[in-house]
Amino acid sequence: MIRRVNAPGLFPPPAYAHASVVEAGTRLAFLAGSVPLDAHGGIVGPGDPVRQAEQVIGNLREQLDAVGSDLAHVVVTEVYVVSTEPAVLSAVWDVVEASGLSAGPHSSTLVGVACLGYPGQLVEITATAVVPERQKQR
Repeated sequence: MIRRVNAPGLFPPPAYAHASVVEAGTRLAFLAGSVPLDAHGGIVGPGDPVRQAEQVIGNLREQLDAVGSDLAHVVVTEVYVVSTEPAVLSAVWDVVEASGLSAGPHSSTLVGVACLGYPGQLVEITATAVVPERQKQR
C-alpha cells in the first residue's frame, strides 16, 4: 500500500524517505496542523520545544485515531519549529524520530519559522496519512 523511496543519486536521508508512493484508490487523510494545546486549549510546555513536540505528537495520534489511521500510516509531514537554531530543530526532530513516525520512514520537511498561530506556540506538525481498510470481522 505504501512504498518508501530514496533516490539512489541523492545523499541518503538520515531518518526520512525522499518520497512515499501510495496506490490509487487508497483513502488518504489530510490533517490540519497538530498543535501543543491540551484538551482545554492551554499551551503545554511553555518555552519548551521538546515538551511541545511531545504534546503535538500525542495530539497527532488523536487526530489519526479519529480518522481510523495511526502514526505507522503517515506518509508525509511538515514539522514547523519557532527557532533559527539547528540544535533546537534537531531536538524536536529527535521527538519525531522517537514517536515512531520515522519508522516508515515517512517523507518530511523540518523548517524553522518566525512564529506560529497560538501565543507561545513553538511546534506544529501537519500530516497526510493513509487510512487503512478495516478488516472484516468474521
